[in-house]
Order: sequence, then C-alpha cells, then structure tokens
Amino acid sequence: MNQNTPAGASEQYRRMTETPVSRLILKLGVPTTISMLATSIYNMADTYFVGTLGTSASGAVGVVFGLMAILQAVGFMFGHGAGSILSRKLGARDVESATRAASTGFFWSLLSGIAITVFGLLFLTPLMRLLGSTETILPYARTYSTFILLAAPVMTSSFVFNNILRYEGRAMFSMIGMTTGGLLNIFGDWLLIRKFHMGIEGAGISTAVSQCIGFCILLSPFLRGKTQSRLSLRAAKDGIQMLPDVCATGFPSLMRQGLSSVSTMVLNGQAGVYGDAAVSAMTIVARICFFVFAVGLGIGQGFQPVSGFNYGAKKYSRVRRGFWFTLGVGECVLGTLAVAGMLLSSHLIGFFRDDPAVIEIGTFALRVQLVALFFQPLALCANMLFQSIGANRQATFIAVLRSGVYFIPLLVILPHFIGLTGVQIAQTIADILTFLTAAPFVIWFFRRLPEDGKPPVIGRT
Repeated sequence: MNQNTPAGASEQYRRMTETPVSRLILKLGVPTTISMLATSIYNMADTYFVGTLGTSASGAVGVVFGLMAILQAVGFMFGHGAGSILSRKLGARDVESATRAASTGFFWSLLSGIAITVFGLLFLTPLMRLLGSTETILPYARTYSTFILLAAPVMTSSFVFNNILRYEGRAMFSMIGMTTGGLLNIFGDWLLIRKFHMGIEGAGISTAVSQCIGFCILLSPFLRGKTQSRLSLRAAKDGIQMLPDVCATGFPSLMRQGLSSVSTMVLNGQAGVYGDAAVSAMTIVARICFFVFAVGLGIGQGFQPVSGFNYGAKKYSRVRRGFWFTLGVGECVLGTLAVAGMLLSSHLIGFFRDDPAVIEIGTFALRVQLVALFFQPLALCANMLFQSIGANRQATFIAVLRSGVYFIPLLVILPHFIGLTGVQIAQTIADILTFLTAAPFVIWFFRRLPEDGKPPVIGRT
C-alpha cells in the first residue's frame, strides 16, 4: 500500500505506536545494524586491501577517515535533524510538515556536499596535512581523498536518505542501499587493487562508485512513493523556515561526527610522533572498534524512530520502555563482542597488516579500547533519546563529551607523561568519563517524564 495514502499513513501510525516496543526496536534495529556493519565492513575492506600496499598507504586510510568523518558530520546533521522532526510530525499526523523537513534536509545536504568538494579540491594538500598526514603518507592520502571529495555530495545526501528512511520506520530500504554499497565497495577493492593493480587510486574509485550506486538505491523509495514524506524543491522552499530547527536538532550529530574528525586529526598527529607504524596501528584499531560499536549504534538507531514517533504521539511510557530495552541489549551484545575481541586482538591486527611493529602497538591499544565498549551504550542511548525528542542542548552536550571534551585533551596531555601508551589508552578513559557524566542526565529525564497524553516537559513535538 502506498504510504502517501491515508490508509497507509494510519497503518504506519498504528505500527509505530502499538507494536510491542521490544519487537519494534528489534525490527527496526536489525536492518539498521546490518547497514552499519556494511558501512564498517567496507571501511575495513579499504583498510585491508590498502594495507597490502604498505604501511604508509595504510596510514593514508586513517588520514582520509578524518575527511569522511567531516562528510558524515554534515550528512548526519541534516539527516538526524530532518529525521527527528519528521518522526515527531508523523507521530502528530502532520505529513505535510514531515515532507518539508525531509526536503529541507536533502537539498541542503546536497549543497553542502558540493561546497566541500570545491574547497577540498582547492586546498587538498593543506587539508591532508591538517588531517594528520606525514610527508610519506601524503602522496597516498592526496590520491585517495580526491575520489572521496568528488563523491562528497552523494555521500552527504545518502546519509540524509538513510536517516529519513529510518525515522519513518522504513529501515529495510535503508539497509538495502547501505549494504549494497558496502558489498560493491569490497568487490571494487578486490578488482581494482588486486586484479588491475591500480593501488590506492583503485580504492578511491571503488569507494566513490559504490557510494553513487548506494545513493541511487536509497533515492528509489522516494521516487516510487514508498515513503510518507516526499522530496521536492517547492517543499524545501516552503520549509526554509525549518532550516534553523533542522540544523539545531542535527547539531549534536554535527558535533559528534565533527569532533570525531578533529579527534582523528589529533590522534594521527600524536601517533605520527612514533612513526607510520603507530598511525597505521591506531587506524586499524579504530576500524575494528567501530565495527563492534556499529552493532550497538545500529540497535540504538532502531530506538530513535520509536522514541521520536511515540514522543510526538505523547506515548511516553513506550519511550521509557524502549530506552531501557535498548540499553540492556546494547550492554549484552557489545560486552560479548568486546570479550571475543580481547581474546583475538593480535590476530585481528595481524589480519590487516603483518608488520610486527604495527601488531605490537595495535594489540595493546585494541585490548584497552575494547574495555570501553562496556561504558558506551548508556551515553549512546542518552544521546539518541535526547536528539530524537528535540532536546537539543542535552543531546549536544552529551555528543561533545566522548570525542571532544574528554578525548582530545587526554590525547594531548597523556603522551607527555606516558608516551605512546597515552595515545593507546586515551579513548577508554574518555568513554568512562562520558558514562559517568551522561548517567545523571538520564536519571533526571525519566524522573520528569509525564504520564501518557500530557504535554511534554522537555523537547518538542
């Protein structure tokens, strides 16, 4: 049934507000988790295939990862901002406003991606140095980043599509687009690097092409009328007054991802003091940890549309149950994966790069950082909760803690006292401090949460 019809919209409303919360979160979270894992897998595929080209080439992946974090920051700002507003408007049965939010997020993300392409290519070498490139890594980083920048408008827009589909409760469409892109990137890396011997240029082309194909797949549900919201220039023009609200709601994502990029620069710079092997090792550790973290992130993103939709519908008890269910599942899953990763840490590092120095540095760093996975679910769920209900100040504050307020100062300070070990343990300490800071916010929120049907005391509907 077409989701733009009244019957289709009513069916979706009942599904989002009456399906048992645990089943609904899992139904939305499983495809989202698969999408996140697909993204993480093709990031690791680049790390693996480029790692066969040498330690400096492997380090370039870590440098360009900072650039991709910038693109994610922009895409997530518009995507989470538009999606959060959209889900609350659909919960309030205001489809017209939801369409304006979706169109505003998409077209502004596209324009932002074009701007990043232009300025990035104009200032490519300074940008790579700013992202932490050493002189030996720089030639590889320039080549790889050129193709990423060419695909920037497509990548930022894809993040918006992904989030709008999730917030509408259409996570399956999102999963198909993200997973297809990931699989194509892995195949492209194998074909262009291994068979055509195109080196790091092949990795860049593979990533750019797979992103373009994924974009087309994510766009198709909107063109085929499978979504309640629609995309149009007129809706974006009519919704221009929504832009500040979209940006404000998505600002926590911008800060979270933007600080991730900044922290990657600082991490590469601090690790670079100890040579390319340290940069390569920390790059591999970051990719492995994100792969595990992606599982928790996917489950949490299954909670976001449930939270936003039901908060807009004033069904607060479902928001409460959804939060605690998501937190419990996240702790169990991430805890199990963390223990497995600790046992296999040296093998995991060696799989990506067989350099003994890289394995030695990476193994200790990976074991320490996997400990942090036990502390991440609460802060993650809190951030997603506040963002989905429009509590922008709380969401922004929690978002900046992990990669900004705590991590960056620790990266700068600790190496002065304990050298490379400070670089290796900074993330874990930052995650523990973030957990301790976020917990009181969660307790405060649920104590103030009203009974079902009453006006909200925080956030917007």
